[in-house]
Amino acid sequence: MTRLHFTAAPEAEAALAAMRARHPDAGPDDADIVVALGGDGFMLQTLHAFVGKGKPIYGMNLGSVGFLMNEYRTEHLLTRLAAAEEAVIHPLRMQAHGADGMTEALAFNEVSLLRETRQAAKIRIMVDGRARISELICDGVLVSTPAGSTAYNLSAHGPILPIDAALLALTPISAFRPRRWRGAILSHRATVRFEILESAKRPVSAVADDFEVRDVSAVDVAEDRSISMTMLYDAGHNLDERILAEQFSD
Repeated sequence: MTRLHFTAAPEAEAALAAMRARHPDAGPDDADIVVALGGDGFMLQTLHAFVGKGKPIYGMNLGSVGFLMNEYRTEHLLTRLAAAEEAVIHPLRMQAHGADGMTEALAFNEVSLLRETRQAAKIRIMVDGRARISELICDGVLVSTPAGSTAYNLSAHGPILPIDAALLALTPISAFRPRRWRGAILSHRATVRFEILESAKRPVSAVADDFEVRDVSAVDVAEDRSISMTMLYDAGHNLDERILAEQFSD
C-alpha cells in the first residue's frame, strides 16, 4: 500500500485533519509520496523542504492560484495517485555576492533581482561570460525555469515555456533602457551573471523563490541538473497541459 505523508499551509489545517482521518500518515521519512495542502507558495516551500529526499510531491489546492496544484478533494485519493502523471523539474542555483561574501540558494520558480530604493537599478548582463546587455536600467530582471515561467515571469511579460523544454527565460522587469529589449530565451546550459552597477547608489536585492539577499554586487545563476524533483498531477491535467492551456487563455 502506498504510504503517504501530509503537510499543509497554516490555512489548510482543517483539510490536513480531514486527510489524516482518512489515511494514516507515515511521516516524512517513511512515506512514498508527500501530499502538500495549500497554494503555489506552499508547493514551493515543500519542494525546498524535500530536496534530495527522492519523494514525489502531489499538491492539492487550498490557496488562491494553485497553478502547480491539483484540485482538492478528500475522496479517492489513492486512486488519483495511482493514475497520476509525473513532471520532473530542476532548480536554478543562485550565487549572490555581497559585502558579507557569497550566499547560495535554490529556486524552482525564478531568481529575480529587484531595486531596493526609488532609483532604478543599473545591471550588466553576462551570458556564458559574454556581455549581452552592458547596462540595463530597470526595476529588475529575472531568470525563470519552465515551471516558473507562468509565475512572476509571466507577470513581467516573459515567455511561457513548456515544462520539458531545455530552456530558461531571461526577462526584464519594467526596463527603461534599452527600452525595446523584451528579454531572451536561453539554453538550460547557459550561465548568467548579473553585475550591479553603481551598487552603493542603486542597491539591488536578489531573490531565489522566497529567499532574499540584500545589497548584492553580482549574482550568478545556472540550472542545477544534479537536483531533480518529481511533482504528480491528475491524469489529463498534468503540468504540460496547464502550461499549454495558459497560452490560449484570455
